Amino acid sequence: MEESQLIYTISIAIDLAGVIIIALGAALGILLFVRDFLIRRDRIKPSYDRLRTFLGRSLLLGLEFLVAGDIIKTVAVEPTLDSVVVLAVIVLVRTVLSISIDVEIDGHWPWDATRIRMMRRSPGSSEGSATEE
Repeated sequence: MEESQLIYTISIAIDLAGVIIIALGAALGILLFVRDFLIRRDRIKPSYDRLRTFLGRSLLLGLEFLVAGDIIKTVAVEPTLDSVVVLAVIVLVRTVLSISIDVEIDGHWPWDATRIRMMRRSPGSSEGSATEE
């Protein structure tokens, strides 16, 4: 098998892994929701919140695999200016999507995590320790 064909096949396998992660994450998230809400008789809000978090994390992981597959395909197989521009647009769109999903899950911007940890620190605690809420 030619080297470029092998790299292309690997990139397709990584893309497939991303799609599988998203699909399995959605299916498993729904099953967990049904288990929590119907079988355990949890309230709808905590069950729904767990479903959104689980689905969001699955989407984020799957998107990372899809971006990796696109990078490999573009840079290793077809390194033309047009393909690099298309890759840049795809990565930009997926990055914006990933950040928005992350904000939906965590409730704050990813770069605010340090500020939030600092706000949770108790005034009398030693450097580096945080209080549990």
